[in-house]
Amino acid sequence: MMTEISLNVLDVAQNSVRANASLIEISVHADTEKDTLTIVIADDGCGMTEEQVKSVTDPFFTTRTTRKVGLGIPFYKFAAESSGGSFNIKSEKGKGTVVTAVFGLTNIDRMPLGDMTSTIHMLVTLNGHIDFLYNYKVDDREFTLDTREFREILGGVPFDEPEVSNYIKEYLSENKLEVDKNITL
Repeated sequence: MMTEISLNVLDVAQNSVRANASLIEISVHADTEKDTLTIVIADDGCGMTEEQVKSVTDPFFTTRTTRKVGLGIPFYKFAAESSGGSFNIKSEKGKGTVVTAVFGLTNIDRMPLGDMTSTIHMLVTLNGHIDFLYNYKVDDREFTLDTREFREILGGVPFDEPEVSNYIKEYLSENKLEVDKNITL
């Protein structure tokens, strides 16, 4: 099992990359009043059939040809449900997939969120052909990174260019600190 939620996010987002998504939306929302941490990963990739959606939480099912088991989604589902939360996948062939995991925010069995800054930074800089919309919210404080806006401003300069990559990392870090205030997820 993965040790932090951000690694699960990376795994699911990599599924979106393999599904040929052109836009991947990742939302992280902590609601202290409801005591929930909700992670939504949505893509416009190839999607799945109803049968695949029913099977995707089975560790002995995978669409990959490089191995016979797929543990990422089953472990992610287990982690959410073990913390008193829930897990849901909606997908439509040719339209995309939405994975929603809700964790009990203060539940002792909830693994830490982990390094979302590095996860999002890595996804954005290593997948320059894909757009990402990342929203990070704690109660009423939030920020958004939209690579479509960055693309427009940069006029074709790639995200993995060292100065751009460093700027994206700083943007994510500074905004996360501002949103978190005194909360550790």
